[in-house]
Parts: sequence; C-alpha cells; structure tokens
Amino acid sequence: MTTPTPVETDSPLVTVADLHVGYVRRRRSVPAVAGIDLTIRSGEIVALVGESGSGKTTVANTLIGLLPDNATIGGGSVVVDGVEVVGAKERTLRSLRGSVVGLVPQDPMVGLNPTRRIGAQVAESVRLRGVSGPQVDAEVLELLDQAGIDDPALRARQYPHELSGGLRQRVLIAIALAGKPRLIIADEPTSALDVTVQSTILDHLERLVRDSGTSLLIITHDLAVAADRSDRVVVLQHGRIVEQGRPADILVRPAHEYTRRLIAAAPGLANGGRIVPHFDLAPSEVATPDPIIRLESVSKAYARPGGGDRFLALDDVTIEVARGRTHALVGESGSGKTTALRLALGLEQVTSGRVILDGTDITGLGWKQTRPLRRTIQLVHQNPYASLDPRFTIGQSIVEPLVSFKIGDRASRAARAAELLDQVSLPSSYRDRLPSELSGGQRQRVAIARALALSPELILLDEPVSALDVSVQEQILQLLTELQERLGLSYLFISHDLAVVAQVSHTVSVLNRGTVVESGSVAQVFGSPQSQYTHQLIDAIPGQRAEAAAHVEEVAHV
Repeated sequence: MTTPTPVETDSPLVTVADLHVGYVRRRRSVPAVAGIDLTIRSGEIVALVGESGSGKTTVANTLIGLLPDNATIGGGSVVVDGVEVVGAKERTLRSLRGSVVGLVPQDPMVGLNPTRRIGAQVAESVRLRGVSGPQVDAEVLELLDQAGIDDPALRARQYPHELSGGLRQRVLIAIALAGKPRLIIADEPTSALDVTVQSTILDHLERLVRDSGTSLLIITHDLAVAADRSDRVVVLQHGRIVEQGRPADILVRPAHEYTRRLIAAAPGLANGGRIVPHFDLAPSEVATPDPIIRLESVSKAYARPGGGDRFLALDDVTIEVARGRTHALVGESGSGKTTALRLALGLEQVTSGRVILDGTDITGLGWKQTRPLRRTIQLVHQNPYASLDPRFTIGQSIVEPLVSFKIGDRASRAARAAELLDQVSLPSSYRDRLPSELSGGQRQRVAIARALALSPELILLDEPVSALDVSVQEQILQLLTELQERLGLSYLFISHDLAVVAQVSHTVSVLNRGTVVESGSVAQVFGSPQSQYTHQLIDAIPGQRAEAAAHVEEVAHV
C-alpha cells in the first residue's frame, strides 16, 4: 500500500490550485468548478458556503477522490497532506481516506448500513487502522463516547433505525474519527436536525477538532452556521470563489453582492441574530371561535416493542389553526410534532380527545367517512426530491388529486394544471418535464401546486424548506405568504427553525416530550418566553455567535 508523504509543519494541510472540474452530460462537459484556489491549515475550520450547484460538494469529493464517473478534472492541482490527488491511482486515494481525510456525510440513513449494528460499522473503520482483537471493541466504545453518544455499550448493539437523527449523526462522526484523520469533511452535517440537536452536534464536533488539532471543512448552504463555526468562510457561486475571509469581516463588510444576498436570506443573520416576528397579534386576537381544525385534549399512546408500559407520544395536547392564519409547531425530534400532524390528517387515531376538522368531529371515523373532507386538507412533504413520482410528468403529478377524486376531464385538468403552475410562478411549459429536470426549489413549488389542486382550506406543511438553500427557502416562504393572502389559506406549519417560523406564522405551540409547554402569538412566545425549554430553543438558533463577534468587529472598526 502506498504511504502518503508527510507534509512539513509550516505547510498547509490542503492546497487547491486553479482547480477545474466538469461533468459530462450529453457528450459535453458542463463546468462545475472553475479555477478555485483554496488552502486549509492544520487545526483550521473552513466553511464552504453557496447555493446548490455552486461547486461545494464537487470540491469536497475531489479532495477525497470520490468524484462520480462522469466527472472530469480539466486542470489544476489538489495536494492533501503532501500527496497530489489529481491523477492519483485508486490505491493512493484509498490510503488517504480514513487515515488522512475523514468524511461525515449529509444523510445518516444513507451513510449507515441499515442491516448492520452500530458497533460493527464503527469497528470496520477501526480495523482499517490495523487494530485487531479485543482492542477493537474497546476503541469502538471510546469513539462512540468521544462523539457524545450516551451509553455506548447499548448503542453499539443497536441498528441505525433504533437511533434518533442526532444520534445517527454522532455515529457518523465516530466513524470519521476512527481513522484518526488530519482533516474531517462535514457535508451539510446538521441541515435536517432540530436547532438544539444541531447546536449540540456542532459544539461537540468543534470541540473535538480544537482539542485534537484536526482540520475541519464544513460544507453548508447556511451562512449562519458557517459564520458561527468557522475560522474562515469561503463563498462559492457558479464554481468560483467570490469572497472569503473571517466570519466577522464577511458579515460586517461583505464585498460581493452574492454574499449580501445570502446574508439577507438567512433568517438567523438578516435581523442581527434576533427573532423578528412578521405578525404581531394582540392577546385578544389569538383565540378564534371557529378554527379550521382543532385537536382538543388529544393524547396518543403507542405500544412498546416487547411489551411493557406504552409510550405516550402526545399527552393532553390542544392545538388549533385559525382560518386564514398560520399556526406553527416547534420542538425537538420526539416532541410530538409529526404525531400531531398524522392525527390531523386522520392517518392515526387518537387514544383520547377529539379532532374537529372544518366543524366536523372526525374522531374515530373511518377512511370512507372522512374521504369527502380530504378535499379540505392537504399535505406538503419535507423532501421535494422524494414527494414526486419520478415517472410522472409535472402535469401528471399536479392533476393526480383531481384524478383520484374524479374531478373534471382531461381538458379541464390540463387547464387547471396550467393555472396552478402560474400560481406557484412556474412556466406552463414545465407540465411535460420530469421531476429529475427540476431543481429542489422548483420541485417544492410543484408539490405546493399539487396540494392546491383540490382548492383546500388547510395545508399541512411538514418542514417544507429545511432541505432548500437559504435563497430558495426565502422564495418558497414568500410564495406561501402570497398564496395565503390571495386564497385565504390556513397553514399548520411544522419546523425546527424558529427564525423561519417567525417569518410566516401568526401563532405557535412549543412541544416538549409530547406536551405543549407554551402557546400563543409568535411575538408573545418568542419575545417573552415563559418556559425554560423555549429559551433553550431560541438560544440554539445559529447566527447569534457570529453576529455578536461581528458587532464587536464593527465597533472596533469605527
């Protein structure tokens, strides 16, 4: 096996010089990275920031030698720990992976093997370092502990599906640490996690890096996360670096218009790290006599595997959505948000309490009895890439609800599809495209158009922008606000991002372990929180640390 040549102590760990990478599509190369120069020094935390397609992941994959088959390196040099990666043989690249460069991928369920126990997957990386025998098990437990996992012995025996999203992400960190690498690449490591879990993961990863002297390259579309956690922010647009520097400098004096747009679109940064509610309801305006939906003193219990006491997912919860308004549910994973949504949709039956939809008590009603009411309520899923059938054209996806309810004929459905595409600001020519031909933001617009097909009064929004870049996220939130004003829609909005909630919601319920700890107008709950748990959620919003540093920098500059 080829051993990487050690680098001198005063040299950068990573040096990228004039790198050009393209992807071959339909016999021509489409540029993805165009002349990037980048260095990463030992112990340095660097954040690559930009929208989808900016070249962030391409740079990361080049460093670790994992570019797809249709990628071509058109020129430049990439030196990692003294080894030239461009043109290197697979054997040389393998010697870098794990021992020099560790990777924390974005999606834990894709990065982990669902058929193998956690301990076995960490052990596989430990053995690559030459460790054998009983020492392997000891190192596995030590790595799980280092990654902040409680009860490592128990977790090592579990499978990925038995762990929460935050714990699975910690397992990926443990695997990345197993080879004792000099550089860790974290590709969107917390984009789908709740703010408190996100903060805990990033705190722990940062502490591990600082203590060990390991370098960290964070790939993210969230400028607030990048600014909070990095020593240097590198902003990419269309495969080129448009700006880089210390977070405080970037936030106080951004030199490029693109950077200014990213800052303005990031809820955690746009308002100086503070939550600024869009709506300010008076206390008398919060309660409404005729809500579109009301979950009244609802409880939901699930049987535990192997018997024993049942798990209470919701405990005596009351939630209501006023007509023409947006009510948000916030809380960590496991707080009961998704359970409440499933009860509202009628996908689950309550253990106790009532669900009243548009004035009708639907508690205990069967599918056939509630089907006529389903035209009143529709759902927009979290992931725009998974919510559309890849075999259906955009037009077919949009009119699918009309076909299901036997509404109209082919001509009227085609006209309705064109009308709905116009409502979500997409060209009517998109009707004949497949989902694979659209961006994430465009797909989410299609999902919203489909939800509007039956002219519902209430739309349930399950993390509708968490998988999107901040600028696209801003566009979708603006679209939802405009549709609400134009069509009088009501929204039940689930999100882990409190800054996003403040942008679009009138009222909010804070859930913790199946109970509502606080509820009221967004201005009241976020402006003067009564619960310590709500305080913790607000304190965990990314961007506040960077804004404080930027303020000090600005005062010093003056």
